[in-house]
Amino acid sequence: QVQLVESGGGLVQAGGSLRLSCAASGRTFSSLAMGWFRQAPGKEREFVAAITRTYGSTYYAESVKGRFTVYRDNLKNTLYLQMSALKPEDTAIYYCASRGRSTAYNPSRQSEYDAWGQGTQVTVSS
Repeated sequence: QVQLVESGGGLVQAGGSLRLSCAASGRTFSSLAMGWFRQAPGKEREFVAAITRTYGSTYYAESVKGRFTVYRDNLKNTLYLQMSALKPEDTAIYYCASRGRSTAYNPSRQSEYDAWGQGTQVTVSS
């Protein structure tokens, strides 16, 4: 059973930066594909970024491409999301998710992931 714990959220002004972390336990971290999703008030949860387990290939939603960077530290069992040039529309609860299966998958699809963290709030003020 994989456990995921996000941290690093907070209040930041537009144009600022934050780095989110997701600590994983319960399974060898390098065997997990990982993703970040977010849910804004009154909206459905949406894909933000993902990173594969083997080659560390990354994928991004168009809305964050060029501003956010997803990366992982397999020695620390931690996933990161570096967010820059933040906008008020980035305000949301950010969730990390993991996938243990090794088959081909769509990294932006929520149903592909097996475990989810509790989320961390990011608020961007204008």
